[in-house]
Amino acid sequence: MQGALAAGLLGGGSRFLGVTEDTGAFLHEVLEHHPGPLPCDEAEWDELALETVRAQRASGRFVPGLGHHVHKDGDPRTPRLMEIAVEEQQFGPHLSLFAAIGRTHPQVLGKTLPLNGAGVCGAALADLDLPLPLLRGFALLARTAGLIGQLAEEMRHPVANEIFLSVDLNNRPVAPDPHPGNRP
Repeated sequence: MQGALAAGLLGGGSRFLGVTEDTGAFLHEVLEHHPGPLPCDEAEWDELALETVRAQRASGRFVPGLGHHVHKDGDPRTPRLMEIAVEEQQFGPHLSLFAAIGRTHPQVLGKTLPLNGAGVCGAALADLDLPLPLLRGFALLARTAGLIGQLAEEMRHPVANEIFLSVDLNNRPVAPDPHPGNRP
C-alpha cells in the first residue's frame, strides 16, 4: 500500500500537483501588487483580469490554472468548487479574480480555455488565507484519496496484468541511437 501511494504521489510532479500552489501564489501576487482598493463589482474584476492576462501574455508566460488537457470544454469540478465557496461564504478576492480571468481571457488569447479544478482549488485555498507554500500539500491530500480509490478498484477488479501484457505484447524493439560523441 505505502509503495503504491508513494509511487502515485511521486508521479504527480509539478505539472499536475503544482497547479494548485502556482495558481494561489499567482493570484495572491496580482492582488498584493494591485494599487488601491480591490475591485468591488464584476466589471472592475474583469478589468483587472484583462490587465493580468495581457501582462502574462506580453511576458510569454501562461496563466496558471487556465486550460486542461482532458476537459477542453470545461472542467466539471470548477462550477461545483465555486458553488461550495459561495455556499460557505468563502468566495473571496482570489476566486473573484480567477473567475474574471475565466470570463475575459478569450479577449486576449483569442480562444477559450477552461478554468481547471486544481486552479480553482488554489484560489479557494488562498481565499482561506492558508500559507501559499502549503497549497501543494492539499493537492497531495486529494491525490492520496484518489489513489486509495484506485487501489481499492484494482483489488476488486484487477487490470494491472492486462495492462502489462498489452504493453509487453505490443512492444517493438528499437535499436539504441549511438552516443553523439561516437558517431563517425
